[in-house]
Amino acid sequence: MENQPVPRYPLAPPEVQLRTESWALWVGLGATVLGGLVGLIAFAGYRPDLSGTRSVAVTAAVLAAIAATGGSVLGYVQFLAKSQQWLSELPIYRQITNAVALVILHGAMSSMAALVSFRIIQNAFLGLTVDSYAAALMVGVCAGISGYIALVSAARMSAQSLSTLLAVFMATGVFISMQAAENPYWWQSMFSALGTRAAGPTSFWTFNFTLVISGLVLSMLTAFIVRDVGLLASIRDEYADVIGKPRATIIRPRPLVVRICLLGLGLCVIFIGLIPVSLSPTVHSGVVRIAAGFIVVLLVGAALWLPGFPAIFHLLSFACFLGLVGAALLWQPLAYYNLTAFELAVVGIVFGWLVVFIRTTAAALAVKEKELFDVLAARSSAL
Repeated sequence: MENQPVPRYPLAPPEVQLRTESWALWVGLGATVLGGLVGLIAFAGYRPDLSGTRSVAVTAAVLAAIAATGGSVLGYVQFLAKSQQWLSELPIYRQITNAVALVILHGAMSSMAALVSFRIIQNAFLGLTVDSYAAALMVGVCAGISGYIALVSAARMSAQSLSTLLAVFMATGVFISMQAAENPYWWQSMFSALGTRAAGPTSFWTFNFTLVISGLVLSMLTAFIVRDVGLLASIRDEYADVIGKPRATIIRPRPLVVRICLLGLGLCVIFIGLIPVSLSPTVHSGVVRIAAGFIVVLLVGAALWLPGFPAIFHLLSFACFLGLVGAALLWQPLAYYNLTAFELAVVGIVFGWLVVFIRTTAAALAVKEKELFDVLAARSSAL
């Protein structure tokens, strides 16, 4: 029989997965009932629109956020923290930050999803109103789905799923901010214009709130990524000890470098949201440049910080760096496009690389675990 490595952090046992689904269904049922009751009270004697003031969308967004918040708290406390015990080994402030980021992420995404969904449906059915019973049912279903998904998502959180949630959250938040911008020509300036008072209160708060929460979520994502890189480093050392070779001292996985760069990038994103360009252009631009520095260190030094990865990954990292340089040149001095297009290119390149980095790290870790397991198994058989 082919030897298979024993994972250092195995998946939850089947009974735990079943219990997760059971809890999620109960939360979904409770949220559905609560949402329906609130909807009946809120829309008594009133035919609401699907979107707009006093609409189904607003009530559904509030109830969805509440349900998702409760579901994510239960998922984190009852399942994630117990299955991923390394999270409890982090400093207290990191544990609190991670929990808050996860809860707010699910609550905000559920609220945004409700607002966007009902807005799209309302645009498809202009002038449509519904009675109080139909509206209450919509609110209840929206709340129930949000609570169920949030609990399952939080309970089974991983670096890959968290990176996907972060990308969707940022895209949704920016989209809502763009739609709410009072100046339809904001794009002729820069993305940061969405976070100024001139863009209107909804755009201002949505854009900056999205950036601050994204920075917090990136700090939690960093914990998952650094854990994998650190585990990869320890396995490489253990493998070298087993085969009798000296441990690498220069070119080796550097979780500290990855942690500093990603946490630094997360802090920069938070400060960009807290200090809009209209408040202090100098500070805002300075933080953006610092964030760019962290990104460059990760991309250019990938071969040093992340040895053992496929050559194509390092080629991709260097290509991403060249892509950033090319995007900057197309902005200035070539003036092919404006600052907004440049910022969009940077975000796309960085997030694309980050997703590939997470997936490659998980694959490299699995390969190295199998190599170590095979060597230990062969030695055990020889004895």
